[in-house]
Amino acid sequence: MLNKLIFANLGHRPVRTLLSVLAIAVEVTMILTLVGVSYGTLDGTADRARGVGADILFRPPGSSVIGLSSAPMSDKLPSVLMKEPHVTFAMGTMVQPLSGFDTINGLDLEEFRKLNGGFHFLQGGPPVSDDDVIVDEFYAQQKHLHVGDTIELINHTWKVSGIFQSGKLARICVKLPVLQVLTGNPGHISQVYIKVDDPGRAQEMVDALRLKYPGYQIYTMEYFTSLLSINSVGLLKNFIGVVIGIAVVVGFIVVFMAMYTAVLERTREIGILKAVGGSSGLILNILFRETLLLALLGSVLGIALTYGTQWLMKHVVMASLVQETVYGWWPIATGIAIVGALLGAIVPGVKAVKQDVTEALSYE
Repeated sequence: MLNKLIFANLGHRPVRTLLSVLAIAVEVTMILTLVGVSYGTLDGTADRARGVGADILFRPPGSSVIGLSSAPMSDKLPSVLMKEPHVTFAMGTMVQPLSGFDTINGLDLEEFRKLNGGFHFLQGGPPVSDDDVIVDEFYAQQKHLHVGDTIELINHTWKVSGIFQSGKLARICVKLPVLQVLTGNPGHISQVYIKVDDPGRAQEMVDALRLKYPGYQIYTMEYFTSLLSINSVGLLKNFIGVVIGIAVVVGFIVVFMAMYTAVLERTREIGILKAVGGSSGLILNILFRETLLLALLGSVLGIALTYGTQWLMKHVVMASLVQETVYGWWPIATGIAIVGALLGAIVPGVKAVKQDVTEALSYE
């Protein structure tokens, strides 16, 4: 009987109910989209790093996990590192940041082939002229690129010579000497990938290299890819916390306004319930159940809407971002929405409980 009353109350004002559900859905979608993009971007970066096939990553002093300061190291360094014990191969690359999360990578395709077998081309082939660029399948789909198309990057017009399978090193690659000259960094690289004769001794090699090259950021690939997570990237973790805080406030305000208005509109009904013996607990029970139902409906709709944002991210928004479906965050986002909604229902609930029966019955 009580549940029928709750559904009747929500159905009595369908527009207000729909707007409340939609607002909570936007709150949930906002959280899940941000988390999905964060996970997708970091996981994609980690997968491409693993795809290189190296055992050790050698980076310049002061570099962060997800960023590089252009090309501060000499391109003679790989040949020096190859003289180290147990090092079988070393390859240097240059990374030039573009807009957003995009970067363009300069490398020697022949060295890259020696390291891991090279790229698997789905269309076209490796760069031939200095103006050639190769891109991965994901970037080509987002930018609607085909072999033979031109693209403007770092104030230079490039011709797409090949589209390769995603998952190795980078999304955009050109010849290393060309990128060095265009960016004013001739003879310099950003990082070095190292292959050792025994991957099981990679950490031992890292420790030895750190002693010999103090200040440089040197990691096993296994450890480096483990750092590419939300918990390891402090600024990203803090940003997600801020967005969640905003989402809770949004949920609080929306439900507060909806429930407060509902209490005002049903002042006489509440008075009747009290007059026939309805307790304060019963009235609070009705309000909180309505709030919980709104939050659950909004959460389900919000989860469904994240599939829409995934589609938009892939087909409409021109950015190299990947949104994953992070199932573990579904209950978290739902819990956040419920908490925010219940907080918003407290003040209206208290007002309903404190209403004087006589005044409520005479309310028009």
